[in-house]
Amino acid sequence: MSARAAVTRSDRLSRPGRRAVVVADLGTLRGPTTGVVTLPHRLVWAPSPAGRFDLADAYDRTRLYEIVLREAVRAAELQTWLSGDLLTELWPGLYLPRGVRQAWEDVHQRLAAVPVV
Repeated sequence: MSARAAVTRSDRLSRPGRRAVVVADLGTLRGPTTGVVTLPHRLVWAPSPAGRFDLADAYDRTRLYEIVLREAVRAAELQTWLSGDLLTELWPGLYLPRGVRQAWEDVHQRLAAVPVV
């Protein structure tokens, strides 16, 4: 699959002026599922250690996914930091802008089928 086909630029907004980015296949999301992750400053606009997330901690895991889904502008960012299986597991409890949630659910019907808590 080409890089262009790997991502969907939704008409939904992640925030004013920025379109949500969605990968076409959740299987391409092969990010870490364990350990401590440090997101780049482009994704977390706060001084260290604000960008450090321990994936063993439920709050950190959720927060990392919310940040990446909201701030990503390229498929590579999604593929680097997110896991398709973990995204599906966390999806119901993620606090996301309406545009991000709708964009992902438009492309991935299985996410739309999971009741939001």
